[in-house]
Amino acid sequence: MHGTHASPVGPVRDGALDLLKWLALLSMVLDHLRYVGLSLDGLYVPGRLAFPWFCLAIAANLHRARNMPMTGRWRYLGWLLLFSVISEVPYRLFIDDADTLNVLPTLALGLLVARGWQQKAIFDRGLALIAATVAAVFTTQLMFGFFGVLLPLAMLLVFRRPRYFSVLPGVVCVAANQWQILLDSGTPVALAGLAACLIAPLAGLVLLRHGQNVSPPAMRRWAYALYPLHFFLLLLVRQIIA
Repeated sequence: MHGTHASPVGPVRDGALDLLKWLALLSMVLDHLRYVGLSLDGLYVPGRLAFPWFCLAIAANLHRARNMPMTGRWRYLGWLLLFSVISEVPYRLFIDDADTLNVLPTLALGLLVARGWQQKAIFDRGLALIAATVAAVFTTQLMFGFFGVLLPLAMLLVFRRPRYFSVLPGVVCVAANQWQILLDSGTPVALAGLAACLIAPLAGLVLLRHGQNVSPPAMRRWAYALYPLHFFLLLLVRQIIA
């Protein structure tokens, strides 16, 4: 890339974006395997890739569909909000001591903030402002907090810019991941997790740029159901192990 302004995301469906979503899903499942009752703390590190890569997928979709009709844009938000509600019960059943909502409300608010920046219409800007305000007020209730809501926007800002700009979403990602607690603990897993947060945006962008020739199964709307379903499956695994 090195100073070029080529976009890493093409106008047609590209395999790289689907691959990014599948890898994000895989890293999320690996992260949640830590809760099935086995000693798998090391999975925290690959688990740090899931959220930034989901945010990058949102940014990539926005970048590809910047001239999408309004109905398409509302449908995207609608699916996120619908599965935010559907996923809360299985999420709380699986994560016994959950002190935040599931991740989808954070992604939905992040989508509104990033889209408001991109669209520039008064209505979109107003929704973005409301979303950012909600994120600031309810930061402790949101998974990844206020900075998590800003991450899709930080990812969007990197498109059409030199690769070193990925430091920006890397820093936002670290801020969203309780970096002080990780730094204070100082364990190899915690420090490796911080490093993963920092490099995840760049790794995702490199994947989008150079993975055009891959053709994994297309991840369509049915994929939203994988989020609540994976909690039920892992809950079953935990019951079997116990």
